[in-house]
Amino acid sequence: MTAVQHHPHVDVLVERDIVTHQNARRGLSVLRIGFGLTFLWAFLDKTLALGFATGKNAETGAVDYFGPDAWINGGSPTFGFLSFGVPEDNPFHELFGSIAGDGWANWLFMVGLLGIGIALTLGVGIRIAAVTGAALYVMMWIASMPLENNPVVDDHLLGAITVVVLAVTLAGDTWGLGKQWAQTQLVRRFPFLR
Repeated sequence: MTAVQHHPHVDVLVERDIVTHQNARRGLSVLRIGFGLTFLWAFLDKTLALGFATGKNAETGAVDYFGPDAWINGGSPTFGFLSFGVPEDNPFHELFGSIAGDGWANWLFMVGLLGIGIALTLGVGIRIAAVTGAALYVMMWIASMPLENNPVVDDHLLGAITVVVLAVTLAGDTWGLGKQWAQTQLVRRFPFLR
């Protein structure tokens, strides 16, 4: 994984290694792809009610594939978690409950899941995916307060840290399209899209 830099006295782009060991680059890429597929799966499950987090009857275990819980059939991807998953002693319980199921919250959440998932899986736009993914994870971390197993750290906070690490190490360059993406005119003009 390399970073492209401008030298102050030369009008040429120079690449320097960020992560130099090939196995470390591969490990980061596997982590990136795994996180990307996790976001894509959450998007698909909520869109189609595939019975993992969406569409499964908690009492009977029966799955209503493509049923009324599916986003494509009018189900709300944010209602359940924000209405019932936020602990009552969470200081933001009322705030989260007030936006549960709102159209704008559903769309923002689902577009975020899809965009982050595609970016991480393909290795493009990792910086934006890291910012939005970390923001999503931190919001879910706040919504989970107080935490059950640790007063500070849970899987949401670790997810936020991980997507940031994937961005700063340019994990999309190995087993991804990051290098090709970086060479596009769009990214060369707006490097934050890297």
